[in-house]
Amino acid sequence: MVDLKTPAEIDAMRTAGQVVASALMTVKKAAAVGVSLLELDQIARDVLRAAGAVSLFDGYQPGFSSVPFRGVICTSVNDGVLHGLPTGRRLADGDLLNVDCGASVDGWCADSATSFVVGTPRAEDLELIATTERALAAGIAAAVPGARLGDIGAAIGTVGTEAGVGTNLDFGGHGIGRRMHEEPHIPNGGRPGRGLKLRPGHVLAIEPWFWHGPGSTYVIDPDGWTLRSADGTRGAHAEHTVAITEDSPQILTLRG
Repeated sequence: MVDLKTPAEIDAMRTAGQVVASALMTVKKAAAVGVSLLELDQIARDVLRAAGAVSLFDGYQPGFSSVPFRGVICTSVNDGVLHGLPTGRRLADGDLLNVDCGASVDGWCADSATSFVVGTPRAEDLELIATTERALAAGIAAAVPGARLGDIGAAIGTVGTEAGVGTNLDFGGHGIGRRMHEEPHIPNGGRPGRGLKLRPGHVLAIEPWFWHGPGSTYVIDPDGWTLRSADGTRGAHAEHTVAITEDSPQILTLRG
């Protein structure tokens, strides 16, 4: 069942979304050559604590992992695209870093992610990040009343296909509300006009992630969490929590 949120509940989720946005912006500002992933996690932890927010990630253990997650942000570097555990690894010049953060305030959740390059960027990494952000924008634009869930995935997939990047449909977007992961699942591809009919009050975490090149397979590190491209190509990830309203999609995790 997919719950509809009231305007007041959406406002409560926006409060959580602004905490998540602040954590991501603060981490991005602090990310520099020589800074460790654990140091970035502590910075995000401090932002959440100061706002009275609760991490959605720390201690989370879904079925695919044998151990609980340790950290309040996912820090995925280079060919690690999703779910990267914060470790003592120190960032190097040119690293492509994907940071994901989720938090709740007064029981209402928000989830968002961003990718950026530390230090000197490679042109192909900047292009991949731009493609991922463009796909996110296309997915959000498709999230309007009367559209179908498949329209969001198709919009994202079209951007990826036209750019010639690799994607995977196993992990994607999701509903969000009182829990981080609610129905429905939102694959980053598919056919338009299919699936759930979107209505005002639906709140979705829309999150494309792509790799360089056409590959679509992955491996999970021995840590039980870090999802890495099987061929070693780099990846990028972008995500916003979005409310569907009568007027237009509202991004609840908008970063200033």
